[in-house]
Amino acid sequence: MSEPAGIRVLLVDDQALVRAGFRIILQSEPGIHIVGEASDGAAALDLARTLHPDVICMDVQMPGVDGLTATRSIVDDPSIHAAVLMLTTFDREDYLFAALQHGASGFILKNSTPEALIEAVQVLARGDALLAPDVTRRVIERCVNLGGASVLAAAPPRELHDLTERESEVFALLAQGLANAEIAAQLFLGEATVKSHVSKVLMKLGLRDRIQAVVYAYEHRVIVPGGALDA
Repeated sequence: MSEPAGIRVLLVDDQALVRAGFRIILQSEPGIHIVGEASDGAAALDLARTLHPDVICMDVQMPGVDGLTATRSIVDDPSIHAAVLMLTTFDREDYLFAALQHGASGFILKNSTPEALIEAVQVLARGDALLAPDVTRRVIERCVNLGGASVLAAAPPRELHDLTERESEVFALLAQGLANAEIAAQLFLGEATVKSHVSKVLMKLGLRDRIQAVVYAYEHRVIVPGGALDA
């Protein structure tokens, strides 16, 4: 039997009813196919190796191997090329921040709309990263609070000097969690131009994706809570 064309999704959640809800929502969208389901992180890792999904919808808290540990293993496995979409809640902000550092490519809240879940899967399948605006604010607050005086006093990394003026503007907005369309509207640029600038910023700074850009900007204090790059 040939494999289904389109976006291949693996659902990982210890609650069968939750998986069923996600399955109904995602399969309602043409081009999205659920290729497997797992109830813990260990099973998710095994299925990711054999089913070759494009996107893995991962719960955080599960018995046995949790979503954070599973995400780290999936990202570190060279045979797996799936993006991990973490489904989270605000009450585990510690897991959220740790998962950022371990390679998850997107985050949405479990109380998000069905449309938001579908869009998140499509964004990750295109190779982009996604942070819900509310989650981005939490990440920013967490980075600033964890930074401490030593980070606040540190000089900006030297690679920032490689950014052009326009790239610095794009980076400042990118670090606030803005999507390409929102950056384009603010800077009066086309979305294709913004996408090109984002790619160059990530390359010059040695960052994997937009999520790492948010963490980088606030950990290094190259952007202040008001949104402007530090000089």
